[in-house]
Amino acid sequence: MPSHFSHRFCTAPLMDWSDRHCRYMWRLFSRRALLYTEMVTTGAILHGDRERHLQFDTVEQPLALQVGGSDPRELAECARIAEQWGYSEVNLNCGCPSDRVQSGRFGACLMAEPELVAQGLAAMRDAVSIPITVKHRIGIDDMEDYAGLTRFVEAQAGVGVTTFIVHARKAWLNGLSPKENREIPPLDHPMVHRLKRDYPQLEIVLNGGINTMDECRHHLQRLDGVMLGRAAYQNPALLARVDSELFGEAPGPTAAEVAERLLPYIERELGRGARLNHISRHMLGLFQGLPGARRFRRHLSEHAHKSGAGPEVVEQALSLVNRAA
Repeated sequence: MPSHFSHRFCTAPLMDWSDRHCRYMWRLFSRRALLYTEMVTTGAILHGDRERHLQFDTVEQPLALQVGGSDPRELAECARIAEQWGYSEVNLNCGCPSDRVQSGRFGACLMAEPELVAQGLAAMRDAVSIPITVKHRIGIDDMEDYAGLTRFVEAQAGVGVTTFIVHARKAWLNGLSPKENREIPPLDHPMVHRLKRDYPQLEIVLNGGINTMDECRHHLQRLDGVMLGRAAYQNPALLARVDSELFGEAPGPTAAEVAERLLPYIERELGRGARLNHISRHMLGLFQGLPGARRFRRHLSEHAHKSGAGPEVVEQALSLVNRAA
């Protein structure tokens, strides 16, 4: 694991998307990106299949575990477990707007309870030596806009939290689905810029509506970091530019090179009982915008789910891109 890592570029926690297979592929594109797991609830960590929820490949490091919960004792215990498993950071989810999350008293609804969040974060910080961070919205429902945001941030900064990952949309907990909450509430990047101006001592990372490297560079003139989710998932080759354009290092490999490097990983994982489509589903956007991309996607979609499907399915799909290129 690197002795230090940066929040300058992060991949977002994406439910059902950013699993360990996806993150392994992302890491092949970029050595410097900080990767985040899907959100894992405290209950799943404490009482569920811990191996399934927490397993990762050391290649993925630096890697942050995102947890969902509100009970300070449970959060502290989960942070201890995360540190034992070797995670680089633990992040508390205060941004997910789903009904299931609200009923469990975690996610975006916690923005209405900044003191409870602060108790949880303080307990986590006391329990471990790795960084504890928080991801949240700019507000929820009818909470006052900037005043509500700063009240929440100040409560967490008061217990020593210094890194805030801010999704630049409000969350409407009544009337909008989780999908709609990612798209309908208007983006307000300037509010996050203002937060950094007013609290220069805090590390502020922007999430939401960032789609290109140009946009990353634009926000990094004012902020400490950017976090990309859907853009990185739908066009993973975008990550090949992170190390060179944002860190001044060598560029990452091409999509074809990453696909080739995934073949030994696929063979290994299939030998451990994984199914090919559980891995290949994350590869569908690899050649986004390139000749043959549609044929590549179609071949994987039509064959990877079949019983006994192996690395040869990916090799066949890759040959379709190569011939068309």
